[in-house]
Amino acid sequence: MEKATGIKKHIPNFITSLNILCGSVAVILTLEKPEFMHISAFLIILAAIFDFLDGMSARLLKAYSPMGKELDSLADMVSFGLAPTVIMYQLFKVAVFGNEDVFAQGIDATILLVPMLIAIFSGIRLAKFNVDTRQTESFIGLATPANALIILSFPLILKYHDYGLAHQILSMPMVLTCLTIFLSLMLVAEFPMFSLKFKNLKFADNKLRFIFIITSILSVVFFHFIGITITMFLYITFSAVDNWVISKNKK
Repeated sequence: MEKATGIKKHIPNFITSLNILCGSVAVILTLEKPEFMHISAFLIILAAIFDFLDGMSARLLKAYSPMGKELDSLADMVSFGLAPTVIMYQLFKVAVFGNEDVFAQGIDATILLVPMLIAIFSGIRLAKFNVDTRQTESFIGLATPANALIILSFPLILKYHDYGLAHQILSMPMVLTCLTIFLSLMLVAEFPMFSLKFKNLKFADNKLRFIFIITSILSVVFFHFIGITITMFLYITFSAVDNWVISKNKK
């Protein structure tokens, strides 16, 4: 296979660098201006778009490289590992301590270590993905971009929705703790999850993918940013159903 040369071979890595830039700005903005977390969420979405485009450009330009693969994982760690961790940290801080000084809380401040699980398990997830040959056409465990989409939906819901119940739920430390632990474990779980890669456009071969996409679009249309959260949990649910069907057919 003929490989890209000249400027073309650097295009995928340039796009990956834009992913890193978006993730880095999201981290800094969330730490410096927590009230602008919703902008950080949009930056992570932009990073996800760049993450999609770098892979597409590498395929179209035949510009694969070992360096590109490693850079992509590092970018994902920043944008879909660290940035969501910082967002969850700020949500935890407000839920537990409000506007009080965290460093004045002494041992009680250790509760804020809980969000760090997201960064830790994201790193483990990305490392496993790089060496796991089973994940060429599907995923084992929740992909880091999908996990990031769940978490970034929280500040968007808080900013753009007036639903009292949603705000109340996202302000409960126990809910945030359970979500963090659940999502962290899902990142490394031996739980097969279907990919949205289409080999063809036949409905029979891609029934689950088409149903998921249609359901996701309807969720976002009717529930707006809450629809992002719904979509990601539907993804986990659909994967569980798919696993059950596959297991049943094998018997």
